[in-house]
Amino acid sequence: MRTFRSRTTVLAAATTAALALTLTACGDNGTGTRSEGSAASDSATVAAESPKAADGAADTGTTESTGSGTGTTQAAGAAKSSGSTGGTSAEASAPLCTAKGLQITAERQDGPPYTHLTLSAKNTSGAGCEMKEYPHIHFLDNARGIVPPVAKSKPQAPVILEPGQSAYVAVRMSEGGRKESTETVKEFTVTLKANGGGMAVVKSPAPEGLSVNPQKWATGYWTTELRNGADDF
Repeated sequence: MRTFRSRTTVLAAATTAALALTLTACGDNGTGTRSEGSAASDSATVAAESPKAADGAADTGTTESTGSGTGTTQAAGAAKSSGSTGGTSAEASAPLCTAKGLQITAERQDGPPYTHLTLSAKNTSGAGCEMKEYPHIHFLDNARGIVPPVAKSKPQAPVILEPGQSAYVAVRMSEGGRKESTETVKEFTVTLKANGGGMAVVKSPAPEGLSVNPQKWATGYWTTELRNGADDF
């Protein structure tokens, strides 16, 4: 009887010890799991922080890109300004018209006493050109000088003639008074002095010639429109 109890006690003790070992093993696994869980948590935390760091890098990159963009915008503005300047320069540097590339004719304005004349200069050169200033007209000999210009007829913008287009000038020859001292001319010269473009000989539109008065004559500037108010003199 004592022997049975003794065996039972030993068996119970062994069972208890085995159970304790099992619980200990379970405890270690639990610790390992918690440790792994902690490590996983730490990894998750690092992973969660990484996007922020990436965002920060992205923000920095955006800022740098924006700065670069600003630089690009300034460069583009400079290029545009240069282009604009280039465009203006190109227009201002249009070749000057020459007498050889123009057909210059004269027409007496309607109505007595025929004191005014209209000069027309048609571009026959086949390319655009610029008419500058006013014609240097010699009605008589060179000693009499050129017909003086009227300042108010000067155009505000350059006079550019495309092929086939004409520029015009109003010329006052005299006042038409009965007692006015005039001289008759059958032809006269027109020099593009400012252009350095040569000289043209223009015939009188009237068979009897033109009556001119050196004390009263005057000329306007080349314009693309005649009778615009500025040449009313």
